[in-house]
Amino acid sequence: MPTSNMPQSWGRFPRVKHSHVVPVYWRHEVPQLDTFETSILPFAYGRSYGDSCLNEGGISLDVSNLRHFISFDEEEGLLRCEAGISLAEVLEVMVPRGWFLPVTPGTKFVSVGGAIANDVHGKNHHKAGTFGCHVTQLELLRSDGTHLLCSPTENSELFQATIGGLGLTGVILWAEFRLKRVQNPYIQMDNIQFGSLDEYRQVAEESDKDFEYTVSWVVCLGNEKEVGRGIYTRGNHDTTRPMPTDTQAKHLPLAVPFDFPSFTLNRLTIRAFNLAYYNKQLVKRVHKIEHYDPFFYPLDAIHTWNRMYGKRGFFQYQFVIPFEGGYDAMAEIMREINHSGEGSFLTVLKSFGDVRSPGMLSFPRPGLTLALDFANHGSKTFRLLDRLDALVNAAGGHIYPAKDARMHPEDFQRYFPAGRSLNTILIPSSLQVSGVVSLNP
Repeated sequence: MPTSNMPQSWGRFPRVKHSHVVPVYWRHEVPQLDTFETSILPFAYGRSYGDSCLNEGGISLDVSNLRHFISFDEEEGLLRCEAGISLAEVLEVMVPRGWFLPVTPGTKFVSVGGAIANDVHGKNHHKAGTFGCHVTQLELLRSDGTHLLCSPTENSELFQATIGGLGLTGVILWAEFRLKRVQNPYIQMDNIQFGSLDEYRQVAEESDKDFEYTVSWVVCLGNEKEVGRGIYTRGNHDTTRPMPTDTQAKHLPLAVPFDFPSFTLNRLTIRAFNLAYYNKQLVKRVHKIEHYDPFFYPLDAIHTWNRMYGKRGFFQYQFVIPFEGGYDAMAEIMREINHSGEGSFLTVLKSFGDVRSPGMLSFPRPGLTLALDFANHGSKTFRLLDRLDALVNAAGGHIYPAKDARMHPEDFQRYFPAGRSLNTILIPSSLQVSGVVSLNP
């Protein structure tokens, strides 16, 4: 039976109405999709920042109950599970057995199906590529009721279109992907202060050779001396300790109990946070051993942190620009953000490698990528994002559609020319209708 609980994205913009939310409880008892008279789009935990998980006026197919493990090959590290399982559940079961996710985004509260549909990337893109690089096969339910096994060798075109395909090719019922061995749940990590983009470049080029995980927090709002400085984090899985016999005590997460008033996010409060965060480290380099949870998922310790941006929500804006000329372009983009007076508490700068994804619409490519959050201040914010689009385009860059809520159609077509053939692949799936909404907002 359809439910009345309407999904929303993590950025809480745009707010749309679906005709129905239809829950799925068993992968062998999915509703007859060809009986629905409107478009269908799968939905799990709503951790997509933009509109890629929304289907305005259509049906949202809630797959979050598809949470069963199916099989695990300990020799090959191949895990097969239903698509609604969260990465948190995979970690909880597999890390004590000596296995870890091949790639993980900045939150573990996403579904396996969502990780494939958005072809998520993490701190180890330069070594491991995207999540889709490690998927070996999946079962896809098309809206005409057809069940297809998709892999690099079977229904390979649909396999490529589904990885990074934003849920538009059908419903992923289960997937198989390869995990990586680890000795324990700990990370050997360094935090290194850098004072400029030039210094970031030096640290990044040194670190990408020897460290599996690299990322940095960077300042985009402040005076001329402050903008472009930050803290570079790098790490490898620890190999010096055995697997602990006792499980880590679970702490009750913090939560944001209400929507912050819009005036709490302003140039003064963001700059004060940046100063405090940068100066919390009293020496230039700090080495420590840390559990994987705070290393990969610091924001997961605060439930509903999206409420800090107020009722109007926020935009996460992520782009990648080529290395050639990229540092000059990045400096110009940061100057534009600083001049606007709009900024982000968490601004992430890192370098993508050249590991190519099988996904037709995969976002990462070699270059510099910046991700940051802008509170929704209406037309002022939209004008800033349009100016940033122009700078990214001039630098030969691309914007991440899985986090986007306002991309221009002509930009999408330029970033992903392979998307023009997507409708041919989608037929006879009625999901192509919602594709017009998600790909050309």
